Amino acid sequence: MKKFRKVLDGLTTSSPGGTIGSPSSGSAAGTPTSAPTPKEIDVQETLVSENFQLCKTVRHGFPYQPTALAFDPVQKILAVGSRTGGIRILGRPGVDCYCQHESGAAVLQLQFLINEGALVTACADDTLHLWNLRQRRPAVLHSLKFNRERITFCHLPFMSKWLYVGTERGNTHIVNIESFVLSGYVIMWNKAIELATKTHPGPVVHLSDSPKDEGKLLIGFESGTIVQWDLRGKKADFRIYYDEAIHSVSWHHEGKQFMCSHSDGSLSMWNLRNTTKPFQVTFPHGKIQKDGRKESCKPILKVEFKTSRNSEPFVIFSGGLSYDKAGRRPTLTIMHGKAITVLEMDHPIVEFMALCETPYNNEVQEPYAVVVLLEKDLIVVDLTQSNFPVFENPYPMDIHESPVTCTAYFADCPPDIIPILYSMGAKHKKTGYSHKEWPVAGGLWTLGSNTYPEIILTGHADGSIKFWDASAITLQMLYKLKTSKAFEKPKPAEGRAAEMVEEDPFAVQMVSWCPHSRIFCVVGISAHIILYRFSKYEANAQIVSLEVRLQCETEDMVTPSESENHPCFSEAGSRSPQAHHQHPASPGSATPEGNRDSVPCIKVKDRMVRVPPGYQAELVIQLLWADGEPPQQITSLDINSAYGLLALGNCNGLAVVDYLQKTILLCASTLDLYGAADPYQRLTRSPRRNRQSTSEFCMRGLSNFYSDSKKRIRTSYQSLTELSDNQQSVDMERSKSPTSVHYPTSLHNEPRIHPEPVASLRASHCSPVFYLLDNVKGPGRKLSLPTDLKTDLDHVNGHCTSPTSQAKPRVPMGPEGPRLTRRGPGRPPFRKAQSAACMEVSLPVSHTEESRENSFSRSRSSSVCSIDRDTKEAVTTLQFGESYGRKGDAMPTPCLWVGTSLGVVLLIPMSIPTDQEERMDEPVTIGPSGTVLMLKGSVLRFSFLDCTGALIQSPHEVWRDPNAPEDPERPRRRKLVNFSPSSSQDNCGEGHLAVVCSEKQAKVVLMPSQSCLFVHNITESSFVLRADVVSLCSSVCLACFCANGHVMTLSLPSLRPLMDVNYLPLTDMRIARTFCFTNGGQALYLSSPTEIQRITYSQEMCDNLQEMLGELFTPIETPEAQNRGFLKGFFGGNSHNFDREELFGEASAGKASRSLAQHIPGQVGMEGMKVAASGVMGDLARARVALDERGQRLGELEDRTALMMTSAETFSKHAHELMLKCKDKKWYQL
Repeated sequence: MKKFRKVLDGLTTSSPGGTIGSPSSGSAAGTPTSAPTPKEIDVQETLVSENFQLCKTVRHGFPYQPTALAFDPVQKILAVGSRTGGIRILGRPGVDCYCQHESGAAVLQLQFLINEGALVTACADDTLHLWNLRQRRPAVLHSLKFNRERITFCHLPFMSKWLYVGTERGNTHIVNIESFVLSGYVIMWNKAIELATKTHPGPVVHLSDSPKDEGKLLIGFESGTIVQWDLRGKKADFRIYYDEAIHSVSWHHEGKQFMCSHSDGSLSMWNLRNTTKPFQVTFPHGKIQKDGRKESCKPILKVEFKTSRNSEPFVIFSGGLSYDKAGRRPTLTIMHGKAITVLEMDHPIVEFMALCETPYNNEVQEPYAVVVLLEKDLIVVDLTQSNFPVFENPYPMDIHESPVTCTAYFADCPPDIIPILYSMGAKHKKTGYSHKEWPVAGGLWTLGSNTYPEIILTGHADGSIKFWDASAITLQMLYKLKTSKAFEKPKPAEGRAAEMVEEDPFAVQMVSWCPHSRIFCVVGISAHIILYRFSKYEANAQIVSLEVRLQCETEDMVTPSESENHPCFSEAGSRSPQAHHQHPASPGSATPEGNRDSVPCIKVKDRMVRVPPGYQAELVIQLLWADGEPPQQITSLDINSAYGLLALGNCNGLAVVDYLQKTILLCASTLDLYGAADPYQRLTRSPRRNRQSTSEFCMRGLSNFYSDSKKRIRTSYQSLTELSDNQQSVDMERSKSPTSVHYPTSLHNEPRIHPEPVASLRASHCSPVFYLLDNVKGPGRKLSLPTDLKTDLDHVNGHCTSPTSQAKPRVPMGPEGPRLTRRGPGRPPFRKAQSAACMEVSLPVSHTEESRENSFSRSRSSSVCSIDRDTKEAVTTLQFGESYGRKGDAMPTPCLWVGTSLGVVLLIPMSIPTDQEERMDEPVTIGPSGTVLMLKGSVLRFSFLDCTGALIQSPHEVWRDPNAPEDPERPRRRKLVNFSPSSSQDNCGEGHLAVVCSEKQAKVVLMPSQSCLFVHNITESSFVLRADVVSLCSSVCLACFCANGHVMTLSLPSLRPLMDVNYLPLTDMRIARTFCFTNGGQALYLSSPTEIQRITYSQEMCDNLQEMLGELFTPIETPEAQNRGFLKGFFGGNSHNFDREELFGEASAGKASRSLAQHIPGQVGMEGMKVAASGVMGDLARARVALDERGQRLGELEDRTALMMTSAETFSKHAHELMLKCKDKKWYQL
C-alpha cells in the first residue's frame, strides 16, 4: 500500500518526460487551466507482486496432430496422444486435462492401467512414461529410456503389473509397472521363429495374451509371421508364416480363433486347431474382375473382432478400399453378420477403438460404441442402433472447422447474454445424433464458487464468427454468425484478375463487441466492416452500404520538425461529409488496361433479405479501389453505441462513420489530422512507375497461413513493411526552422466523399517535442545500430527484435548540421518506425507449415522493396471516450483518441447532439485538436482512469430490440450510460488519467493539462504485441505480452513492474495474432491451429485452480469376472493360477542388462512430492493410519482388560472377606 502524492518525484533520466505540455503552462488565451496539478492526484495502489503468478489453466479444442488413442472401460475416460508430445484426457463435460511430455517426442501408444488411475505412454524417443492420474494435474511417476532398441508396440493385460514391449528388432521385453524396471525375461526374435528361417521377421506389430490361457502370448511380426509363445515353457506353441504383411490381430473372446488384417486389403481368420493355413480369407471391398482376379485393395490398418450375446459378432476395420476409385474419402467399415456398413469420414483415420461392456478379454465383449480418432476430428459411433448414428460431441472439437484468424475474450459479461445467445444458437443445431448419452462419462467435475460469465469469440477464414461460453474453465458453443451472407457470391475471375482473387475474401481480421448494447462489428480482409445489431425477431431488411475512398499518395519522411523555437500544433478544422452514401456497391469503372477504380472488393447484397433472429447485418462499410490499387486492409477499429459512431483506420488515414444517420463524418489522411502541427517534415515523391505491383501483394489472405507452404503470407497490416535498397540514407534530423514547409497529401477522393471544413480551431498551446531516446544524452550524439542487427527480425536466443528497434532512429542534429550515416553493403535500412503488427512473413518453398507459423522474418522480395519504400503513417489504434479535447476545456466531451504507427497520439473532440430527435437529424461535428504526446513505437492501447485510479468505462447504450413491436403508449428511447459528465463519475470535472501503451513505452497522462505523470520503458530488446488495461483484485493494471514471449504487468498509474515472466521462449505468428487479455487475470491464445490455451496471471486464481479442475479418477469397484461354470472351466483349459511375478521376477528371471534401458525417476520438488504423496507415500500414509487405528484399538482392548482384572481382584477380595466372616459360623447361624 503506497500513496503517490508527489508523482513527479519518480521521474528520472532513464524515462525522459518528453510530452507536449506541462502542468504550469496555460492555454492559448492566457487563462489558467482548471485541471488539478499532479501533486493533487491521490491514488492508493493496492496491487503488489504477490498478487501475480502465471500458469496455464485449461486447453480447449481438438488435439493437434493426434497419433494415439486409449480408453479405460471402468473409469470411462479417454486419452489422446499427439505428435508434439501432448496428451489430452477427456471425461464427462468439464473433465478435460492436458499434459505435455518434456521431451516433446511424439506419442506412439497409450495404455491405461484399467481402474488404477494411471497411464503408460510410449513415445518416439523410445521412452516409456508412467503418469499418475489420481491428481487433478497428472504428473510422471517413472520413465524408462530404451537405449539400444526402438519401441514399436506395447500391451498391458488387465489387472497385471507386467507390460509387454515389442521392439523394432523383433524382441519382446517385459517391464514391471510398479518399479518401472526391465525384467530379465526376454523373448528374442531368433528363438521365437524357427532356426531354419533365414530372414528377419521384422518389427513386432502386435502383442496380446490368449483369452484362453494367460500364459500364452501371441506375437505378430510385420512380415506376416505369427508366434504363440508359451511363457512358462519358454518355447513356441505354433508358428504361422503368411505371405502378406500383418497390420493388426484381434482375438475371439473364447481364445480359439483370431483374425488378422493384411496389407493387401484382406482379413484372415485362424483356428488354433489347425494353424497351417487360415480357414477363412475375405476381401471385404475387393471385387472379382472379368478375368477372374481380385482387384487390388488398400491395406486394412486395423481390425477388431467383438462378440455379442444376442447378435452376430462385429468386425470393424479401417481401410481396405479398392485402388481403382480415386478420391474416395477414408472409411470405417462395420460388418455385422451379413450386413456391411461403410462410414465415410471427412478426414483420414488415425486410430479407432471399440468400447465394450466388460474389461475382461475372455468374456462376451458386447460392444456398444466405436471411438474414431481422425486427423482433425473425434467422433463416436453408436453400435446399438442399426443405422449407426454418431453421438453429439460435448467437447469443443470444431474450433478449427475453418482456420481461426482472430480471437477476443470477454470476462464479467452481462448475465443475460449467455442464455440469449444459447437460445439463438440452439435453433440452428444439427440433428440426427444418437439419443443416448455421451459414453465417455468418467471423472468428476463441479461448478466452482468463483465463476462468472465469460465469452470467447473466434473469427475464421470463411468469414464465420463463433461465440463460446467460457465460464468456469469450460467451453461450449453458443452461437455462430456467418458474415458471408451479407455479400453476393464472388464470381470466378479470369486472367490477371483471377490471380488477385482472395481465396477467403470474407476472412475475419478483427472484431469489436459491446456486450451491453449487443452491437457487433466485424472487420474483413477485403477491407470491409459489417455492423450487426441483435434482435430476437426475424426481419426483412436491406443492408445499407457505405463506400469510402481512403487512398492517398504517400510521401517520405525526412526530418522531425523541431528547433529552438518549437512549432505550435494548430488544430485542423472539423469536417463534415458532403454527401451521404446509402447505396449498394457501385459498379465502378475499369480502364482499358483492366484497372479497377471506385469499386469495392466484394459486392453487398442489394435486395431485401430475410434474416433470422440473432445478429442481423445493418450496415456495411467498404473501402474502394483507387487508380487500379486495391484498398489497404483496415488496421484499427472502434465503435461506441452511446455516440452512434464508428471509426476505422489503415495505413492511408482515418474515417469516422455515423452509423445512426448512415453518413461519413470524416475521411482524411493521417497527415491531414495534424494540420499545421505535423511533427515530421515530408517531401513529395514522384509517381510510381508501376502501380500494378501493389495489387500483386495487397490482396493476400489469412487463409494462406494454413494451406500452401509455397505462398507468401502477410499479416493484417501487411502493406506497412518498409525496406530500402539504398546503401546510404539520410538520418532523420531536427528542422532548423519552425516554419519549415510541409506538403500535405492528396486523398484523391471523389467530390461526393471529400469532406469540407466547417470550423477552424486555434492552437491551444505551443510546446516542445521530445523524442524519447534513452541513449541520447546531448545534442550531436549519433545513434547507430549494432553491426550484427539485421533488417530481418532477429531470433537471438529465442527473442524477437522489434521492428521499431531496427528502425532508423531519430537523431538530434548537432551544431555541425545534418549527419549522413553510412551502412555496410547489403544492409538496407528501415525508413521509419513500424508497427509490431506490420510484419510480412515470406517463406522458402521448403518450409513446412509449422516453421511458417514460427517465423517473424520480413520479406526481402523485390515486390516489397519496390512498393514499400514509401512512408505511410498507419492508424494503429482508436478509442472513443469522454475526455478533454483541448487543454482549456473544463468539462469532458466525447472524443476520439487516435494512435499511429509513428508513436503519435492525436485527439479529436466531437460535438454530438444529446436529444434523440436531434441526434437523428443534426450532424455530428468533428474538429481534430492536434498532437497530445509521442511515444516510442506504434501506439497499441488507450485506457482512462479517474483521479482515484478507478477504470472509467466507455459510454454505451442499453440494448433495445430494433425489431420489437412498437408500443404507442411507451415510445422507445435510447438509454445511455456514462454519456453525460454527471453520470460518468462524480469528480470528472477534476480531470482524468489517460493510459497510453506503445510497442516500447507506457505513459500516464493527466488530462486536460496533457502532463505526463509517469513513463516506463517496457522493453528494449523486443516489442509489445498486445497490451490491455485489465481489472484484477478490485484494482487495475496494465498487462503486456511481448514478442520475446514475456508476459508483464505494470501497476497503474505509477507503472511499477509487478510481474515479468518469460512464458514462451519463442513467439510464433499464430500466438501473435490471437493473444488477448481480459479482466480477472486471464488471457488466451491459439496454441496450435486447433487448440485454444487459456492462462492466468492471478495468484488468487492459481490458488483456486485445483478446485476448478475436474477429477480424472473416481473410486469405482472393479467388476467381477463372470462365473464360467465347472465344466466350461475344466474343459476350457484356462489357467487361473498363472503367476507372472514368479515367472518374471528377479528371483527367477534375473536382472536385465543395464545398458538396455535406463530408469528415470519422476519429477522432483513440490510437484514430485505431491505425486509421491498420492502414490507410494499415500499408501504408506494409509498404512500408518491403519496401524494407528490398530494401535488405538489395541490400547482400548488393554484398558478393557485392565478394567476386567481390577474388577476381578475386587470380586476376589470381597469373596475372601465373606469367607472369613462366615468361616466359624454354623449353618443355622447364617
